[in-house]
Amino acid sequence: MSEVVFFLEERSAKVMLEGLLPRLLPAGLRPRYLVFEGKQDLDKQLVRRLRGYRVPDARFVVLRDKDASDCVELKRALSEKCAEAGRAGVLIRIVCHELESWYLADLAAVGRGLQVRGLEKLQNKRPCMTPDLHPSPCRTLQKIAPSYQKVGGSRAIGPHLDPDNARSPSFAHFVSGLRRLVTDISEEGGNR
Repeated sequence: MSEVVFFLEERSAKVMLEGLLPRLLPAGLRPRYLVFEGKQDLDKQLVRRLRGYRVPDARFVVLRDKDASDCVELKRALSEKCAEAGRAGVLIRIVCHELESWYLADLAAVGRGLQVRGLEKLQNKRPCMTPDLHPSPCRTLQKIAPSYQKVGGSRAIGPHLDPDNARSPSFAHFVSGLRRLVTDISEEGGNR
């Protein structure tokens, strides 16, 4: 049985993925989550944890917020850490700017998850039209959905996120990368 190991900077990403991944991963492909205490902890431990992971045929995904970093430089630095650990083919995805950008891109999911009516009508207004460009999506989300809390809100919203929603390019890149990874795993399994 294959597994996909997600290296995550915070618990809210884990609980969101627990709701989203059942629609993206086939049965038999098990997700495993390694949750760190923020981005510095993830950056500090990534090489050691990748190097020490001993499950054969495991595939790896690193998911990290961009925050105020330069996206290209951040991805390059993470790629170098993966290479240092001796792991090729790690899927690295950067969330622009925060996980809440993905939620602002799918206000229907936020409305269903948090049971807030009428959010969809804000979808074609700023900053929800281009959420990856918005520097403080968490604050905006808390304004339009005051009940939102990082972990509980992520748990509630995750099962409702539309994997085909492309309003957040970083979400679309995450989903397309994960779908390619799943296809690669399936093709490798068929060639054995």
